[in-house]
Amino acid sequence: MHATKMSDINAPAGEADPLTIQQVFDSQLATSRQWRESTAAERIIRLKKLRVALMARREDFYRAFTAECGKPNAEVEATEFLPILDEIRHAIGCLKRWMRPMRVWPTLTTIGTYASIHYQPRGRSLVIAPWNFPLNLCFGPMVSALAAGHTVILKPSEMTPAVNAVMAQVVAATFAPHEVALFEGSLPTSQALLALPFDHIFFTGSSAVGKIVMTAAAKHLTSVTLELGGKSPVIVDETADLRLAAETLLWGKFTNCGQICVAPDHVFVHESVKARFVNECRRVLVERFGATPAQQRQSPDYGRIISQHHTRRLAQLLQEAQAKGANLLAGGEVDEATCYLSPTLIDQVPADAGLMQDEIFGPVLPVIGYTDIDQVVHDINAGPKPLALYLWSRDKVSTRRILQRTSSGGVAINHCVLQYAHGNLPFGGVNHSGIGNAHGYFGFKAFSHARAVLESGPVMVAKLFFPPFTNIKKKFIRLMVDSLRWPSVF
Repeated sequence: MHATKMSDINAPAGEADPLTIQQVFDSQLATSRQWRESTAAERIIRLKKLRVALMARREDFYRAFTAECGKPNAEVEATEFLPILDEIRHAIGCLKRWMRPMRVWPTLTTIGTYASIHYQPRGRSLVIAPWNFPLNLCFGPMVSALAAGHTVILKPSEMTPAVNAVMAQVVAATFAPHEVALFEGSLPTSQALLALPFDHIFFTGSSAVGKIVMTAAAKHLTSVTLELGGKSPVIVDETADLRLAAETLLWGKFTNCGQICVAPDHVFVHESVKARFVNECRRVLVERFGATPAQQRQSPDYGRIISQHHTRRLAQLLQEAQAKGANLLAGGEVDEATCYLSPTLIDQVPADAGLMQDEIFGPVLPVIGYTDIDQVVHDINAGPKPLALYLWSRDKVSTRRILQRTSSGGVAINHCVLQYAHGNLPFGGVNHSGIGNAHGYFGFKAFSHARAVLESGPVMVAKLFFPPFTNIKKKFIRLMVDSLRWPSVF
């Protein structure tokens, strides 16, 4: 194999060379086998080196995000740096415990043996990240992969070249290509990567592309973690703290200009409090972004849509809804040339409008009045299972009932989006909204094979199951089977 330089891998122009991809992938095989034996201390060193290289380019990332999507520096800190650094800190503090073999009790048929579960790295992994949080969603899974002892190939979105360039610098400063590599490119690069027999693929993106990734992985029986999306619903009932609901909900909705997989997609509000809730939302928008369209457009704390194409898509969804009778409650200002769409509230959106059919993924929040919670639950269950469900209520009985009757990847009660940031919770979807979990211990497990290890003790009860079957053995086996009909004493 020809020697491969990191500068060759991270060349900014065009698609990645398939031959180079193959060479790097092949080179990571030997490393992955060496890292299979790596200690917690060795893995922690890699994570610390990554952290140093990441923080050394803090200002470079600020400039890249400003150029790419006008993201405020504070938002870069909170939504890009903070989650990655928290993942690193969490892994460093817990990795020895996560890696320790876990002893398990024998069952009735395995008395006399010693058993444990060993978490072993799967091997070579591929991380495919989207454009909405290009740093967080690329490096976050990489932290879990490194903690589990994996080599990694990263494929960020081609829509964020400025951020990708800085990420490539971080990777080059920290790892050799046979350890971690980053390839830029669009569909041909993704296809070249997905054709390879990785040991695990971690994909974050749309459900439609997730199906393509899963199909490609199936050809090699590669395990996958799919972090997808969906239309995450919100319920605000008549007992809710409306001011808290408006403050928190609009934070979750308009951060990153609404381009968040766990963003509230639409909100069901009890008719008895709907007018008050809308007024609270309007008040929050004025406090955060300004009272006039001009002030909101000039706000330094409000970002932009990733591209003119996506801005046009959102504008068309708004226009269609209004043509079908929807009513603007706030916002609706669009400037496609600058990728600007003001924070928007809209109600009376028909069920067949695109806003109610497609994942919005932008700063538009449909507000839907309701009187019958059973109908709301029916509407939620009628669609694909969402990534998140948000509920504002002070009625614990009603809250418990809604949790029992619905299904979603995660839930936040009287809060919003923060379940994503909780490192001790599994983050992931269900069916249409995702497969598998991430973050903390759950991210470590995603990249690990739970290997069953059994060791025989000095007394081999299993010999009683060996032929020839004497009368004593037959009676013993029958007695064991009969004993399993009764409730366990353990």
